[in-house]
Amino acid sequence: MILGSTGSIGVQALEIIARNPDRFTVVGLCATGANAQALAQAALEFNVEVMGVTLGTCAQDVQMHLLAGAQDRGFSLGEHRLPELVIGPDAPERLARMDADIVLNAIAGAAGLKATLATLSAGNKLALANKESLIIGGDLVKNLSFPGQIIPVDSEHSAIAQCLLAGKRSEVRKLIITASGGPFRGKSASDLEQVSIVDALAHPTWKMGPLVTINSATLVNKGLEVIEAHLLFDVAFNNIEVTVHPQSVVHSMVEFVDGSTIAQASPPDMRIPIAWGLSAGRELFRVADAAPACDWKSASTWEFMPLDEVVFPAVGLARVAGEAGGTAPAVFNAANESAVGAFLAGEISFTSIVTHIERVLQTHLAGSSHEGPGSSFVSGNALTLEDVLAADSWARELRPDN
Repeated sequence: MILGSTGSIGVQALEIIARNPDRFTVVGLCATGANAQALAQAALEFNVEVMGVTLGTCAQDVQMHLLAGAQDRGFSLGEHRLPELVIGPDAPERLARMDADIVLNAIAGAAGLKATLATLSAGNKLALANKESLIIGGDLVKNLSFPGQIIPVDSEHSAIAQCLLAGKRSEVRKLIITASGGPFRGKSASDLEQVSIVDALAHPTWKMGPLVTINSATLVNKGLEVIEAHLLFDVAFNNIEVTVHPQSVVHSMVEFVDGSTIAQASPPDMRIPIAWGLSAGRELFRVADAAPACDWKSASTWEFMPLDEVVFPAVGLARVAGEAGGTAPAVFNAANESAVGAFLAGEISFTSIVTHIERVLQTHLAGSSHEGPGSSFVSGNALTLEDVLAADSWARELRPDN
């Protein structure tokens, strides 16, 4: 089951599945329906049983492309099984509860939380590309999951999961998460004042959607990954480090108590962690030729350097939110998504993104004068889904400014 099937992760997952038909069968696809033709074509190509469309306004276009595509393939109506259509904003959760060996949640942002909870409550394994749902859900998500039920698809966390196979959990000293440094590595704080939208969207290594690309430029993405690593692997925040590695070949590392450091390396290509996540439906296995390997016959240089947390304070702010737990990570994430939207709309400057996150997070933790549902911090011990959604909504209502 693939949720977010027309996005970058979903498309690459379908590419892997198409090359390995003996290994994988797609039972369902879900997307907004904004890219109606792509969704319909994939549903026909993989002969899925069910297809979800979250935007009701797109459902008719999807149906038209589905029927046209079936006719183009030579199927007469009535002689070919078309997928069942599930329409509405709850489509991802409804599909997530269906019988599947694994559900790939590749929905963007906080919108993926309900689908994550539905997957786990149904007992399906979850290939998690939607880090935000774990981060903002926190204990809600962890308490629903059984050991091994969540398989990370982020390249960094997939790398850590693979490195952890080299030793016992009790032998782990620290996790080292690598960061490319984004397009502004080496820049000063004053340099960032002049950043344009075009500049911020020009990631030097990865091709991603606008939200994740901006998050990589601010290093918010790396802060979210620190919280995710803590939740996934039960490692204390002070034992999770970030190092800048511009080549993006070493995706993360695990240091063990004997002084050994195990690294997972491959060219920057999301198909490897996606394939690893998809393979976990029954028993983890390596998908042959998921992506090209490193070329060890060619000379290359790998660099590692400390993160400048003065110029890029987002990681430190994420640690504050993560250590507070409860509703704080939801507020951190929502404030960021709101600020990124304002930046992409030309309403605020690049540096105002992190400034806004800090202001909203501090207001929430201090429980200051802003009243209304979601404004008050709720600890993890008392956390409910309603608390998370209210905190998310409250943080989005506080409009960012320069």
